[in-house]
Amino acid sequence: MSQQLILDNREEDAKNLARILYFVHGLTFVFSLGLLSIIPVIVNYIKRDDAQGTIAHSHHTWMIKSFWWYVFWMFIAFVLVITLGWILIGFPLAWGVGLLAWVWKAYRLIKGFIDLNNNRAMPV
Repeated sequence: MSQQLILDNREEDAKNLARILYFVHGLTFVFSLGLLSIIPVIVNYIKRDDAQGTIAHSHHTWMIKSFWWYVFWMFIAFVLVITLGWILIGFPLAWGVGLLAWVWKAYRLIKGFIDLNNNRAMPV
């Protein structure tokens, strides 16, 4: 019986940390366009193994993948500005890519937070 309580406590602690990390990702995403998200991503990498066997493990992986894909698409937007900005088509393309990346990342953070609160693992 006490072993079950320990396992439940471990699961709940892992979920609480994931909730906090979703919140911090969201804050850094809103206030720095994701530039400071490297801080919660480092925590995701450190704590992911501790969450092995819980649904929080998939949420750590979800946040890590979301971060790196967001960085990739923002880099593409930056390259568009640098390479095509001088012919004026690069700026609207870069804004479009950046905006889509921002909306996509916001969706992933919101979906992950909702699924975590509904005790669902993320498809990773």
